[in-house]
Amino acid sequence: MNPTFSKDTLEFFKNLEQNNNRDWFNDHKAAFKKMEAEAKKIYTTVLNNLKLHDDVDGLKMFRIYRDVRFSKNKAPYKTHFGGSFHRTKPHLRGGYYLHIQPNNESFIATGFWEPAPADLLRIRKEFEMDDQEIRSILNEKAFKSIWGGFVGDEVKSSPKGFSKDHKAIDLIKKKQYIFTKKYTDEQVLSPDFLSDVDNTFKAVRPYFNYMSDVLTTDLNGVSII
Repeated sequence: MNPTFSKDTLEFFKNLEQNNNRDWFNDHKAAFKKMEAEAKKIYTTVLNNLKLHDDVDGLKMFRIYRDVRFSKNKAPYKTHFGGSFHRTKPHLRGGYYLHIQPNNESFIATGFWEPAPADLLRIRKEFEMDDQEIRSILNEKAFKSIWGGFVGDEVKSSPKGFSKDHKAIDLIKKKQYIFTKKYTDEQVLSPDFLSDVDNTFKAVRPYFNYMSDVLTTDLNGVSII
């Protein structure tokens, strides 16, 4: 049986959102540390589930403390749990993310959030040369029903060196190549939640296989690793 998140966890973050200050948090820190330990077990279960069908190199759970140095929002604490899982480089690329937040704001994400400049250029060049394979993956009925389409930022017109009139400009102008799926609080608390998360992550493999091939070869298909 997969472990489940508790209603207390969601209630804690709701209360923290209304009392996002150090005094309140310190008064409730013991309760938070207990929930954090339970969350770590759940995230570890997600990691172990992923390892059954993918090569993932580990889990990174993000701290609750916000970096407010360059932010207008000076609230000191995050009001969610977040954790990422990266596929093992250099042969595999991409990663997974699980975000737990109350008020139906939980979600999972997968793909390429902030590609390195060289990777971003390589992806764009691939789409410029041939966009048929990626479109075939994105438009496959089962894949699209689960993940929908790309979300994330994009340039207004076209990146430098690319024509705004290219037939694949809708793909080329993206800065990020990610997918997300949202969950309600009720779904997060369900005993089937982690199974659904894993099955959804598993469904992204055709995309990851394709992108890993792109990012480990040059435009002639010759390995660069």
